[in-house]
This record gives sequence, structure tokens and C-alpha cells, in this order.
Amino acid sequence: MNQRQLFFKHIAQTSPAPIAIEVAKAEGSRIWDVDGKQYIDLIAGISVCNIGHRHPKVIKAIKKQLDDYLHVLVYGEMIQAPQVEYATLLTKNLHNSLNSVYFTNSGAEAVEGAMKLAKRATGRTQIIAFKHSYHGSTQGALSIIGDEYWRNAFRPLLPDILHLDYNSFEALEYITEKTACLIAEPIQAERGIYIPSRKWFKALNKKCKETGTLLIMDEIQTGFGRTGTLWGFQQFKIVPDIILLGKALGGGMPLGAFIANSKLMNRLMDKPVLGHITTFGGHPVCCAAGLAALKVLLNEKIIESVHHHEILFHKYLHHPKVKAIRSIGLLIALEFENEEVCKKVVDRTIKNGVLTDWFLFASHCMRIAPPLTISEKEIRNSCRIIVKSIESV
Repeated sequence: MNQRQLFFKHIAQTSPAPIAIEVAKAEGSRIWDVDGKQYIDLIAGISVCNIGHRHPKVIKAIKKQLDDYLHVLVYGEMIQAPQVEYATLLTKNLHNSLNSVYFTNSGAEAVEGAMKLAKRATGRTQIIAFKHSYHGSTQGALSIIGDEYWRNAFRPLLPDILHLDYNSFEALEYITEKTACLIAEPIQAERGIYIPSRKWFKALNKKCKETGTLLIMDEIQTGFGRTGTLWGFQQFKIVPDIILLGKALGGGMPLGAFIANSKLMNRLMDKPVLGHITTFGGHPVCCAAGLAALKVLLNEKIIESVHHHEILFHKYLHHPKVKAIRSIGLLIALEFENEEVCKKVVDRTIKNGVLTDWFLFASHCMRIAPPLTISEKEIRNSCRIIVKSIESV
């Protein structure tokens, strides 16, 4: 059997129609298949490869750590330089109240840990999330996903979960002294890039503080410069109690984290001891890779080019079949008439050498979220191919 046949035979499938490109190499903003065909990558592993595939400084950091040590003991028991240095750099680039990092294996695990922390710290059970929000697929994270289509097949899920309308002032009245935490994305990405008002976010923050509700900001997809600022919540002039990180956090390696004030985070230390625990969370190789990636992002001033690149996509993606273009930084949705048209365009675009896809709660919209390091030439070429693909559908 060839690799494709073995893939379908032995790799658990997540959908009836995977993209199924047999990858040979990835570098910068490009992916090559085993036949040598080249693809411009406009989804960056779903906002994972923010500084591109296999950045030389990330590869160098990985190789160095491989020569030192891999896993040594369950998380939190040994002092490991990659974890310490990465946590230090992360907190230096956050408000001083966000000074304690708990590393996990993924964004979904960060969600789970933060939900537990909120219950432990407040003594409350109610958790509020928003309709059309996405936070992961584990049992707890699935419980707060904002779409019944994805939840229904796996019930019963966690009790005492309330889903509110995003960007609604009336919905804020449901936040009370019974609410342990409210989990929100700064921008609802999977809704097809839905951006709330700054006034609403400030009112949300105020209501949380008045009721003693912990505000958890899910930056798993929006973090690390994706929106044009290092963190998406910065654009709303607020400071959350907890932030959730994943995707780009590991520089291409699997890594997640939730970050809070140390006094809050320490509630997981006792009653019971080991209130939250993970074997591989904060793996030293993943932390070394993520640390190198964040240094590249900051030192090479990559975020400063994001808005300019966003404008270029708007400039080159005009077509009558495109109903709207919504964006914040390099998180872009191209809206079509319906799901059928979008799928045809996406399929044709991939066939023509540009990798893209759709959004979970907006299947009529094409996702564009390339590496932040994408060149102007690659933007022009990819847009030309997208327009050509639209015209052929």
C-alpha cells in the first residue's frame, strides 16, 4: 500500500473529505507535496505558523534542546530552563497582573485548566460563554462551544453553562454573583471574523468586576500578532483575569498555556494538592521552540507589517461573487453567497496551488490566515489564484 492508502486505513479520520495533500516539505509560507507541487499556505496550520514554517531560529532552538534533554518528569516538579525563560518572556509582554504561566499540551487543555481554576477560586459553578464561539473539543471545552450542532451528539456535557449573544449589551445582565467565569474570544474567528465594539467589551469587563466574575480571554487563535497587535484584547483596552494560549504559542510545536495572577493560580496547589496536573505540558522542546518563535516575532518587528499585508489582501480580492471581506490583521474572511459556492471555490483554489479552507460556524466564508511573514509577492500571487478560481466556479 502507498502512503495515501495507509493514511485512510490507519489514521483516524475527522471528516469524510480531508484535504489529503501528501506533504514532503514546508518552508516559510509554502508547502510542497511528494510530487513537487507547491502550495502557498494561506491558513498557517490554522494560525499556528505565525512566523512561517520551519523558521531557522526555531529549528536551531529545537536542535539545541534535543542535545540537552527531553521529558524528565511530570510538569511542575523540575526547573527546566526552556519553561522558565519562556514564561518570563510571556509575562514581560503582558500586564503585570498576568504573571504566572501554566503550560499545557494544547489550547483545549488550557481551556480545561482555566475552567477548573475559576471554579476553585470563586467557589461558583456557572460558566458563561457566547454563541458562535469556539474553544476546543474536549468535554469541558465542548460544553462551552457556542453551537448546538457540535455539542448535541456528545451530551450530557457539563451542567450550569450559559450561552449568551456576543456583542449584546442586554446579554450582560445575565452575568451575576453566581457566575464563576466568562470566557470570550476578542474576535469571533470561527463565526467568519466577527468583531465586537470596544464599548461593549469595556461594559463586559466592568460587569465582570462588579460581580466578581473572572474574565477569561481566549487568545488561542488571535494571539501572537495575528490581529495586528501582540494580543487581540489589547485593541479593546482591557486586562482579563486569565488568558488562554495555544496554536502559535509553540512555534509549530504542540503547546498551550493559561496565564493568570500568581495568587489566583496558586489556588490549584492545595485542597487538593495537584489540583491540575499534566505529564507532558510545557515539554522542553516545545517551550524552546515557542521561546525562539516569540523572540523572532518581537525582535524582527513582524507585527508591524500585519496591517499593510491586510490592506493588500483587500486590494487584490475584488470579485462580484465576493459578498464581503471582513478582517482584523491577517485574520480574514471572504464571504460568498452560500456554503456550496464557498466549497467549490476553496476546492478549486487548493487545486490551483493555494491552501485555504472555511470556518466552523461560517461555512459560506473562505478562511485566509497566512503566516505573518508572507511576502507581498506571495500575497499578489495567491490573490490572483483565488480570483481565477472564483471565476472558474
